[in-house]
Amino acid sequence: MDHNAAPQPSTITKFARPALIAGAVIAVVCIGLLIIIFALDSFNAATYSVAGKSVNDATDEARDIRELYSGARTGGIITLVIAGVVAVASAVLLYLNRGNAPLDEDDDGQDYDLDDLTGR
Repeated sequence: MDHNAAPQPSTITKFARPALIAGAVIAVVCIGLLIIIFALDSFNAATYSVAGKSVNDATDEARDIRELYSGARTGGIITLVIAGVVAVASAVLLYLNRGNAPLDEDDDGQDYDLDDLTGR
């Protein structure tokens, strides 16, 4: 039985790098989505107020404008928080296991330069 001095990475560590990438990408997309939603809310409020009305009025129309993107905003915030937690947790896991890389079985200690690879 072959025993290596370096500990082998766990199954969780193998998924940490893809989880970090996915969490970061999803967080960036959610931030973009929330910026677009904020811009659309501002545009709708400005368009509604051109006629002298206020989006803060107690009318049904003003309430509908205020609640137009509430579902997308709530979903975006929840997804942003989850993606942020996944990205931070996987970054911490990668940081804690940074010295536990598996040994390369094919590495015999040989260094090759360009002349060796081109046959010169």
